[in-house]
Amino acid sequence: MFTGIITDVGTISATEMRGDLHLRIACGYDTSGIDIGASIACSGACMTVVELGADWFAVDISQESVSRTAPGRWEVGRRLNLERSLKVGDELGGHIVTGHVDGVGTIASIATEGDSVRLEIRAPAELAPYLAPKGSIAVDGISLTVNSVTDQPDGSALFGLNIIPHTSAVTTLGTMAIHDGVNLEIDVLARYLGRMEQLRSITRR
Repeated sequence: MFTGIITDVGTISATEMRGDLHLRIACGYDTSGIDIGASIACSGACMTVVELGADWFAVDISQESVSRTAPGRWEVGRRLNLERSLKVGDELGGHIVTGHVDGVGTIASIATEGDSVRLEIRAPAELAPYLAPKGSIAVDGISLTVNSVTDQPDGSALFGLNIIPHTSAVTTLGTMAIHDGVNLEIDVLARYLGRMEQLRSITRR
């Protein structure tokens, strides 16, 4: 379990196919305090630590996970938003994030608004019903507030976010470009409400 508050930005320093994709990720964490088997969210995807070094950790990523996350995300040189798992008693500064990617969005526009940056992201049709203004969403693992939602004729939705300078500086959002893919995780409450509504619709038939 995570909160969507990024605590480090790591860089993929090496990759290797070992049946699954094996990644070495350079980081600023004190790895002496990380155990083998610990969970770390890597740009929104919960990964299990399988190896450790002085300034790096390694994870294995299944092809299923690769196929469900943003294209090109797991290549050498890519920067990743990192968050270690929540501990009992930790401050819940963002919202409850599971580290399970629900879909991939695409950055549709980037504009300056005062000192902040306004992003619009296109979410796929299967996620559109779960987006609501002032609701929460995790974008590449970052807990953010949805400011606007515009439904599209094809069933997809454009949702707007305002990114303050601090968030741009301490995450990968400050270097994103139009057409880049991002990992999306909808709010867990919206997920359950959506499932309940789906079952209610079935029983009415």
